[in-house]
This record gives sequence, C-alpha cells and structure tokens, in this order.
Amino acid sequence: MARATLTISSKNYSSWSLRGWLLCRMAGLDFEEAPVDLDHPETRQELLLLSPSVLVPRLTHNDVTVWDTLAIAEYLAEIKPKAGLLPKDRAARAHCRAVSGEIHSGFYNLRSALPMNLKARHKAFKIFSGARPDVERIRTIWTECLETYGGPWLFGKAPTMADAMYAPVCTRFRTYAVALEPELETYCQTVFDWPLLQEWTEGALAEPDEIIELEVEF
Repeated sequence: MARATLTISSKNYSSWSLRGWLLCRMAGLDFEEAPVDLDHPETRQELLLLSPSVLVPRLTHNDVTVWDTLAIAEYLAEIKPKAGLLPKDRAARAHCRAVSGEIHSGFYNLRSALPMNLKARHKAFKIFSGARPDVERIRTIWTECLETYGGPWLFGKAPTMADAMYAPVCTRFRTYAVALEPELETYCQTVFDWPLLQEWTEGALAEPDEIIELEVEF
C-alpha cells in the first residue's frame, strides 16, 4: 500500500495539481491520488489560478503533510536527493530555485488570460496586453536556461523541478497558439513527449466535459 497520498483537483484544468503530480512521479514516490470535490469554493479558486497557496495539491507522506507546490518540491528534494529534482551544481541549483519560484509567485496576468485547458486548442488567440510581458519573461527564462545548460531540458539532460513548474505553461502556449522561437518550440515538444505529461494528459482527456465551468475574463 502506498505510504503517501497526493490530493489533486481536475487534471484538465489544474496546473498546480499537475506540477505536484509531476514532482512526486519524478521523485519516484509511491503515492495514491486523492481527487477533491470540484464544486468546492477553494478548488474553484485553485482551478482559476487566483492563488497558488490554497491546499491543493497537498501531499501527505507518513506523518508529514505539505501543501503549496513549491514546498512539495523542496520536501521531495530533501527526502529523495538522488531523484535529480535539483541540479548538482550549486549555482545551477540556485538558478533552478529562482526560476521555479518566479513561476510560483508571478505571472498572474498570464495565468488569468491563458487558463490551463488540455482539451482545448485554438488556431489563433489574441493575448490581452497585460499578459504579454509575462509571455516575454517566460521566453527569456527558457532561452537563458537552454543556452546556459545546453538543453533539451531547462537545466540540461534531465528534467528538474523547473520543468515540472513550467510544463503547464507549455500546454497553455499550445492551447492558445502562442508563437515561439524554434528552440523554444523544441523545448515545449520535449515536454509534450515526456511520458509523465502524456500519462497526465490521458487522464485529463478522460474527464467529463461538464466537470466545471471556468469563469475567467480574457
């Protein structure tokens, strides 16, 4: 029996649940999924991405309960140091933590304008002006990481917590037809080809279409 439980919400809409799930799988943690009531007000808040600090996802492991995706990442890095959630080099670890923290605490306009929806695919989508600086900042982060560490992942040859944090952004860019430079398209394709993301996406596509109606102003 699994010694851990990960509480998650919708696989189609919940970017924070995806991040927590990816991190647990990357760490090799034996865990069970515990879906929450999708009509609960806190769950709707999490789905709308108005706050990254509600109690979903939530990891319960032995006698430890930890919520907040970045806290889950750091906890897993402590108990599974060989999993490679953080780079071995000290400077790269600091860089990885910095860009992971940035996606965690920022990009509000992007998260509001381009909510995660794995079932949707727009041929064209006009991004409102307030979200464009967020898109440009993400382009800059990805370009700097890929140039510094050589790809194909943000910090080199294997995925780290940064890739788990930015994986939902890749899906958003695909959903809303955000144009990217070739090297960034290649990075996103690496994420899309990731067996873990493909497994999560299969679960998302299997969810009922009427699971929830997001009330987001674009």
